[in-house]
Amino acid sequence: MSSVNKTGVYLIGALGSIASTVAAGAFALKKKLAPPTGMVTCSHMFDGVDLIEPADLVFGGCDIRTEANSRDIFEKMAPVAPGILMEIKAELDQFHHDIDCGCAKNCGEAIENLVYPLGAKEKNLEQEIEDMRDSLRTFRLKHRLDEVIVVNVASTEPPLELDACHCELASLRKLIAGNETQKLRASTLYSCAAILEGCAYINFTPSNAALPPAVLQLAAEKGVPVMGNDGKTGETLVKSALAPMFAWRNLEIMSWEGFNILGNMDGRILDHQENRESKIRTKDHVLCKILGYSPHTSVSIGYVPSLDDQKTAWDFIHFKGFLGAKMSLQFIWQGYDSILAAPLVLDLVRLAELAKRRAEAGVMTHLASFFKAPIGVEKHALQEQFRMLADYAENLRQEFHNQNEV
Repeated sequence: MSSVNKTGVYLIGALGSIASTVAAGAFALKKKLAPPTGMVTCSHMFDGVDLIEPADLVFGGCDIRTEANSRDIFEKMAPVAPGILMEIKAELDQFHHDIDCGCAKNCGEAIENLVYPLGAKEKNLEQEIEDMRDSLRTFRLKHRLDEVIVVNVASTEPPLELDACHCELASLRKLIAGNETQKLRASTLYSCAAILEGCAYINFTPSNAALPPAVLQLAAEKGVPVMGNDGKTGETLVKSALAPMFAWRNLEIMSWEGFNILGNMDGRILDHQENRESKIRTKDHVLCKILGYSPHTSVSIGYVPSLDDQKTAWDFIHFKGFLGAKMSLQFIWQGYDSILAAPLVLDLVRLAELAKRRAEAGVMTHLASFFKAPIGVEKHALQEQFRMLADYAENLRQEFHNQNEV
């Protein structure tokens, strides 16, 4: 018998393709319409670990595009058999009824132009946070939830230049009280609201404003587990697995060039320079961290509307071998953005709920392998990051074994 709590998942950007696929995937798993392929927590590494079942999760969230419908978005984006969609139609409709009006405060023109929620511009920062907290409380009470996990899968915000006022909790509180709108973004308000409500918070986006140092202090103070930033699903996943090979074989990488094209709302938002900068930052810093030196690198991101949820990355790696011989390696990664991301979000929800139940607080560094720019972690090689997760799972199994022996 599982000892887990009744848990809700509150998705920021709930009408986007990733959020829709996360919810639909859990509904399909509950009806045994699909296996949990792609979910790390369903591998043998987590055998015996008391994790909540995806089928038992309750979904809600918020979005600034109030006219959209999650089922319509899902049908356009994800390559899922129509028969599965028909089987989970009622559940998707219920999910849509639990989606609130979101916030786009100081998120830049690209996001605000999507459809800014009526009246949001007149609210001060304290009111925004209080409204978000009220939405979380309402969701919890409506479904009689023991825990709520908040996951940010919204569109990428422009980067926020962090300074001293973002590093101390007292300074952050002054920014909010003084309504310093230009120094905070919506993602900061969401994370503050979630933590103040005792909700574990996952930032699956590249938006660096979501978990600045002051917010991490708040999480530690309130005893709330948090983690981010930017889910690692495609090109960067391959980079973090492949780059160590060159280091281990003492082959010098001279240049690594990446060319990315994608459609969907993510691609549309990243077509704007200021938003694209956030994504490039998380994708481009991995190599120097792994190699210990900085080869020439470039990352380009292009928006191709006809691709919808598909994305393609072509990488060209120019390296030097014995006697100065120059050689190259190329790879092409093609996939569906939401299909790659959704199982990881479900993994993170399960692990965040477990962390909260175990009274873990602050940064969940053992989840580094899920992120392009993991907070509080200097290890960027996928193998090292995965070992952190494996060690965590092994410790959990050992604890369970010891408890059963007593």
